[in-house]
Amino acid sequence: MSTDVSTDTAVLKALKRLRMPQTQRNREFWLLLFAVVVAASSLTLVQLGALGTIDPMILAIGGGLAVLAFALHFTLRFVASDADPFVLPIGTLLTGLGIAMIYRIDIAKRLTGWDAYSTKQLAWTAISLAGAITVVIMLRNYRVLFRYTYIFGFAGILLLLLPFVPGLRIPDANAQVWVSLGGLFAFQPGEIAKICLAIFFAGYLVRTRESLTSVGTKFLGITWPRMRELGPVLVVWAISLGIIVIQRDLGTGTLIFGLFIAMLYVATGKTSWVVIGLGLVAAGVAVATQILSYVRGRFINWLFLFDPEQVDPDGPGYQPMQGLFGLARGGLMGTGWGQGRPEVTPLAHSDYIITSLGEEIGLIGLFAILCLYMVFVSRGIRIGLAGQDDFGKLLATGLSFTIALQVFIMVGGVTRLIPLTGLTTPFLAAGGSSLIANWLIIAILLRISDGVRRQPRVVIG
Repeated sequence: MSTDVSTDTAVLKALKRLRMPQTQRNREFWLLLFAVVVAASSLTLVQLGALGTIDPMILAIGGGLAVLAFALHFTLRFVASDADPFVLPIGTLLTGLGIAMIYRIDIAKRLTGWDAYSTKQLAWTAISLAGAITVVIMLRNYRVLFRYTYIFGFAGILLLLLPFVPGLRIPDANAQVWVSLGGLFAFQPGEIAKICLAIFFAGYLVRTRESLTSVGTKFLGITWPRMRELGPVLVVWAISLGIIVIQRDLGTGTLIFGLFIAMLYVATGKTSWVVIGLGLVAAGVAVATQILSYVRGRFINWLFLFDPEQVDPDGPGYQPMQGLFGLARGGLMGTGWGQGRPEVTPLAHSDYIITSLGEEIGLIGLFAILCLYMVFVSRGIRIGLAGQDDFGKLLATGLSFTIALQVFIMVGGVTRLIPLTGLTTPFLAAGGSSLIANWLIIAILLRISDGVRRQPRVVIG
C-alpha cells in the first residue's frame, strides 16, 4: 500500500514538473503578444499623428520582427523550457517603442529608404534577434563559458583596441570607439567587449573570491583588502582611465569600471570595495577634469547650462537645452505620438531618445519605461541569486547591472542629474552594436535562468 502511494506521489511530482515549464512559456507567450500589440499600436499612432494616414508597409516590416520574436519564444519551448518568462517580452516591448520613436523622427526629417534611421534599426533588430536565437540554441550549458575566462578577457581588450587599427577606425568621429566594416556601416566593438569582460570578471572572481574575502585589515569598522588584492581593481581603473583619455569615451570607461566594482561587491560582500571604487572614481574624475578639455566641458555644461557666460546656448548648450525643453513641453501626459517636435533636439534618435519619448508620451510614459527596465534588471538579479553556482550568479548579476548602469547614466545625463556621457539607452536608442549586445545579454540570461531551474535542489532535514 505504501509503495503504491509513493509511486502515485512521484508520478504527480513528475507531471507537475512537466506542466511548470509549459506554464512559464504560456505566460511568456501572452506577455510577448501584449508587447507586440503595444509596439504595433505605437507605430500606428505615430503615423496617424504625424501623417494622418497609415502606411501598411512599416507595419508589415514590424510584423516580420514580431515573427522573429515569436521564433525565439518557440525556440525556448524546445531547448530552454525553464527560462525566465519576463525577459523576452520586456526586451521586445522596449525595442518596439524605440523603433516607433525613431520612425517618428524620420517622418519629421523626411528620411526614407536606407537613409532613414528606423530602416537601419529594423535591420539591426532582425540581426539581433537572429543572434539571440543562435546563442540560445548553441549555448546548451552556460557553465562552459567559465572554461574560457581568460580568452574572453583577452577578447574584450582586443575589441576595445579595434578602433585604433589602421583601416578600421573612423578618424572624423568625436570619440574613437567606432570601426568601419567594409565601409558599409559603423560598429562599436565596445558594446560586445562589455559582455566579454563581464564573463571574464565572473570567472576571475570565482577563482579568487576566497583570497578576496578571507584576508584584510579592519579599520573604521570596514575590512580593507591587502594591496595584492587591490591590484586587479587598480588595473581595471587604469584601463578605464586609458579608454577615457585615448578614445575620448567617458561612458564606456565608467561602465567597465562600475561593472567590475559591482561584481566584486557581489562576490565578496565587502563594503570596502564599494568605498574604494567610489574613491577611485572621484580621483579619476578630478584628474580628468583638470587635464582633459572635453571632460571639463561636459562638467561645465552640467553645472552651468543656463549661464550664458559659461555655456554658449547656440553651441555646446543647444542640445541639452532643447532636450530639457522637450521634456517640459511633454509634461505629465505628453503631446501624443506624432504631435511633438522631438526632431529639434540634435541626436534625438540616439543620445536623446529619452527626451524624445518624454515629449510625446509624457512623464507617465517615461515612468512606465523605467518600470520596464526595473523589472528587467530585477529579473536578471533574481536569476543570479537563484543559482547555486557562483559563476552563473556573478554573470547574471553583472549583465543585469550593465543594463541598469547604462540606463542610469543616460537618463541621469539627459535630465542633468549627472554629466552626460556617450552611451546608448538600452533597446531604445538607434544603434546596431548596442542592440546586438543587449539582445545577446537577453539570450545569456535566458540560458542561465533555464540552467538554474534545472539544477537539483538540496533539501536539508
